Amino acid sequence: MRTVIEGCAIATVSAAGDYPDGHLVVEGDRITALGPGRYHGEPADTYVDGQGCLLTPGLVNTHHHLYQWATRGRAQQDDLFGWLTELYPVWARIDEEMVVAASAAGLGWLALSGCTTSTDHHYVFPRGRGSQAAGSSGAGDLLAASIAGAERIGLRFHPSRGSMDLGASAGGLPPDELVEDTEAALVATEEAIDRFHDPAPGAMVRVAVAPCSPFSVTPKLMSEAAELARRKGVRLHTHLAETVEEDAYCQERYGCTPAEYVDRLGWLGPDVWLAHCVHLDEGAVARLAQTGTGVAHCPSSNARLGAGIAPVRDLLDAGAPVGLGVDGAASHEAGQLGAELRQALLAARSRGGPAALDAREALALGTIGGARCLGRADEIGSLEVGKLADLALWRLDGLGHAGIADPVAALVFGPPAPLARLLVGGRTIVADGVLLTADEQDLARWLRTIADRLR
Repeated sequence: MRTVIEGCAIATVSAAGDYPDGHLVVEGDRITALGPGRYHGEPADTYVDGQGCLLTPGLVNTHHHLYQWATRGRAQQDDLFGWLTELYPVWARIDEEMVVAASAAGLGWLALSGCTTSTDHHYVFPRGRGSQAAGSSGAGDLLAASIAGAERIGLRFHPSRGSMDLGASAGGLPPDELVEDTEAALVATEEAIDRFHDPAPGAMVRVAVAPCSPFSVTPKLMSEAAELARRKGVRLHTHLAETVEEDAYCQERYGCTPAEYVDRLGWLGPDVWLAHCVHLDEGAVARLAQTGTGVAHCPSSNARLGAGIAPVRDLLDAGAPVGLGVDGAASHEAGQLGAELRQALLAARSRGGPAALDAREALALGTIGGARCLGRADEIGSLEVGKLADLALWRLDGLGHAGIADPVAALVFGPPAPLARLLVGGRTIVADGVLLTADEQDLARWLRTIADRLR
């Protein structure tokens, strides 16, 4: 099958730059041609008229907690530690059905905001509830449930098998009923890799190893998880330097900053990406860049919890990979990735002035920057011949974007743009603003039922 999209502006997010009026050709799951002007090649099976639209790479979401979609709107005025303290007991009641529903709803909403690849950091495995299953400590097979939700929607998916083994009785933040035995967590993580991870080119599912945070995970689990990930050839992910409270915790417990702590444990490198990284000193920024460690920047979630603004300009100037993350829907109820382009730009300028980030740099954070964090910059994140056909065609000819001549500026500075098309591996997931792989109202009804049960 050959699909041609033409008559649109194209932002390639590559060295080729932008085409004010161009075309792109998809055959199978790959981009086979693109350039200025109309398409004049062999006849296509499908022609998409892109007049009034901007074509970009599909957006890449580098940090999320999909199970949280069922617990939105709580702890509205708490900082991170207070928010977690209120929500941990609620999350202790999750089960497989809740995770499938939340994952499908969250990913469906992400698709409608231009996202073609998403991560998920699932670290809550309640003990003593539900069936025991591979990759799970209770309440059913929760990691498999999130993957089932992704398959239902059709997004490219990078689930992270999270873990916590440092409960409140041992000086951690989470309640003891939500933490796992260290060895059991490692065994379950390896089982999840063996069962779900696909290293092949074009893979739809890739698994990462993701102990949760310095205040919920022991040094033993952190270091042995890193060894496991490198033995299995998968990536590493965790939360880091999100709040001043976390910094104080690490100083008191480990005598160093969060960045120094994970560095001691062998956690910095080109196979690692870290969520948040709001509170980094100059030395930490330089060390992340030196080691090729990626950062998932989550501006809306950080603002919602009052955590601060990450030093994105400093990280980019130093050469560190930086992508965008929505974060869990309980700390970013809007749950959209497209809107994070604008939020990232505004946050950077609030910290560093109007030259701190421009529109094309914001788009790069949401595309090729995220692809670099996930180790997939050779396949996604830019529009180039041979790359996967993960594409977002944004409609910019409505009232909300009228008068902005630069289409990339219209997308980033303007209101959230509706989608004319969203393709994942050449498959149409969204057409004319409608999710094709699931019924939005069915997803909404399902989520309301789940949320009512959790209340």
